[in-house]
Amino acid sequence: MSAIFGETLSFTQAEGEEVRLVVFGDEHYARYETLDGYTTVYDASAGAYCYADLKDGRFQSTGVRIDSYDAPGGVPRHLRESGPVMAEAHRRRRPGTLSAEAAEDSALTFGPTGGLLEGRRLSVGSVRGLTILVDFPDQATTVTPAQVDALLNAPGYRENGNACSVNEYYKTMSSDLLDFTNDVVGPFRMSHDITFYADPANFDVLVPEALRAAVDSGVDLTRYDSLGQNVVDALIVLYAGKTQYIKDSVLWPHNSVVELEFGDMRTHFYLVTSMGEGPEQLTIGTFCHESGHLLCRFPDLYDYGRRDGDDFTSSGLGLYCLMSAGNHLDGGKTPAPVSAYLRDLAGWCPEKTELNLAGVYQAEHGDYRKVFRYSTGTDEEYFLVENRSKLGFDLHSPAGGLAVYHCDTRGSNELQDGTPLHHYQIALLQADGHLDLENNLNSGDSRDLYGRVDGTALSHSTVPASLLWSGAESGLTLSAISDPGQTIRFRAGPVGVNGAAFSSVSRPALRIPDSDPHGVADTITIEAEGTVRTLKILIDLDHNHPEDLRIVLHSPTGRRIVLAHREATLDTSKLLQYATEPPSAVTPLVGQPAGGGWTLLVSDLAPSHATAGVLSAWRLDIVTGT
Repeated sequence: MSAIFGETLSFTQAEGEEVRLVVFGDEHYARYETLDGYTTVYDASAGAYCYADLKDGRFQSTGVRIDSYDAPGGVPRHLRESGPVMAEAHRRRRPGTLSAEAAEDSALTFGPTGGLLEGRRLSVGSVRGLTILVDFPDQATTVTPAQVDALLNAPGYRENGNACSVNEYYKTMSSDLLDFTNDVVGPFRMSHDITFYADPANFDVLVPEALRAAVDSGVDLTRYDSLGQNVVDALIVLYAGKTQYIKDSVLWPHNSVVELEFGDMRTHFYLVTSMGEGPEQLTIGTFCHESGHLLCRFPDLYDYGRRDGDDFTSSGLGLYCLMSAGNHLDGGKTPAPVSAYLRDLAGWCPEKTELNLAGVYQAEHGDYRKVFRYSTGTDEEYFLVENRSKLGFDLHSPAGGLAVYHCDTRGSNELQDGTPLHHYQIALLQADGHLDLENNLNSGDSRDLYGRVDGTALSHSTVPASLLWSGAESGLTLSAISDPGQTIRFRAGPVGVNGAAFSSVSRPALRIPDSDPHGVADTITIEAEGTVRTLKILIDLDHNHPEDLRIVLHSPTGRRIVLAHREATLDTSKLLQYATEPPSAVTPLVGQPAGGGWTLLVSDLAPSHATAGVLSAWRLDIVTGT
């Protein structure tokens, strides 16, 4: 399935006028908004897109055309249907020739077969697909069969800014284990206008009609059966015109099942997408995404937001994999790589490096044969590491650096809760710890991957942490990560002097000036090697108005941790204590270099009072290692 994440597209009204709408969803369920945020639905009685309102949790047309009038008063922006209504739409089975298998949850984000979808898999070997070009009485195209053939098959293909052909993409991702070529036939003129096939009621017409036209022209289906099972390996229909993102329509780019028989041959998996109105619209991204379903049985790694009582849409793996939103990178011309997780499941990674052995490792960008894996003692749950610097197919990625994935073949990228029972199948451990993908704040940003880290980047107590989905410690620790680039060096395993304890006390007895943000500062120097495993701070200060205070700790590397900022509950009658056990403000210091000057800054930010406070003493306790 191919999803749209807030793209602005053109749609045609009954009279032929076009409107621009922002689209969210896939072929099973989609939501459309005007450019200023009002939800809209197509009103067949008006022959136009109209502003939507809600009734009993469902969209209904207000009858007010979006191209003629302002939104009716009282209709809010960004309306959404209720969870049960979305789930009902998603469970709807298609009529006619479609197999029930196409509508089951197993064909969604779960991978019931060891992380992959059920069905006939063709991820290794030589596979020849049949690509049928079709046009319509009211919709032609200037795209030629030769241009489509080049897009799908040509070595060194760079037309229209594409990074390569579909064949080259899969050869690269599979390290030449999959050779996917296509015979291109047509174009064949369909019997109805494109609007007929765009109607969800006619979902089951286009593919059988296109295949019949190809067979009648002399196409021999036995040429497309690499396993000798009398089944067409890959049936593809490319239609003329721009992509029609109409929910429940056969024209929305998708992969599904159609059961047709022609003599001894039968069909099963197929895909449909558009070839555009001209060659400048030919891109490989969506074709590669849908082929991932069709050939390799890859699941979608994004969140539909409408299953198992979950009506929240998260970003899944975002722009970091072909099978999430990555097929849209660079306008579909340079799709993201297939993530290490799916490449490994497809059998494309014969070289496996276990990170359970402590040591220094080198991850090469674009070395798609190799996977770095940390095992947890359970076959289904593990961690993977790969170099995703902004090179090659990652050139247009939102971030570059070392990617760390938390994988569980029993999970689903529909389930963003991060709990033992409801978690992603593959989660990117976002280096900034913000969980933007899970919270649907974006599909990726510049802080998601690990850049240079001199100390510990990831352990049981960092943010994010390398904990199992159960919350238990996995044992994975990564440190000393080099700068992003063709080669990234990193260390797996314990860091520095493990278990060495260091403690120091300072008694500065410094007067804290009123209403002075500069305050007073005192430094404790720790003579230590290695990095922080645990850290505890005890502060003895006397102040009549602790709610006026700001207390900040600076690490030897300059990292700033705000311990308190004008907190009414701060009790200076007792020793103030801060430790790295999460959740704590100082937890991010775990993995930082322990040796050097640690500076405590205390300032009074309120207007002057009759008396001033005093920083009497403070103590720092550090245990190094991991």
